[in-house]
Amino acid sequence: QVQLVESGGGLVQAGGSLRLSCAASGSAFSIDFMGWYRQAPGKQRELVARITSGGRINYADSVKGRFTISRDNAKNTVYLQMNSLKPEDTAVYYCAAHFVARGDYWGQGTQVTVSS
Repeated sequence: QVQLVESGGGLVQAGGSLRLSCAASGSAFSIDFMGWYRQAPGKQRELVARITSGGRINYADSVKGRFTISRDNAKNTVYLQMNSLKPEDTAVYYCAAHFVARGDYWGQGTQVTVSS
């Protein structure tokens, strides 16, 4: 079993920045890839960014050039640096740990609110 804890959410004005962190613990296996997802009220959850243990990264088109995902494999911790935030970025942000052979584990979510 893997436990994930997100932190760093909050309220920020448009154009501002936040840094989200997600610490994973409880598994002796290396996490194949970790990702950040978000869900706004009335909308489906969407992928924001993900990173593999080898450092391969992809982003949603809506956040390219503004968000940066990074990972500390030794600590099983993933970060999401969010710059130039827009009101449409407002959502609950979730981190996830993905094991190709064991399935997925999710954090509890952290609220990000961007005001205009």
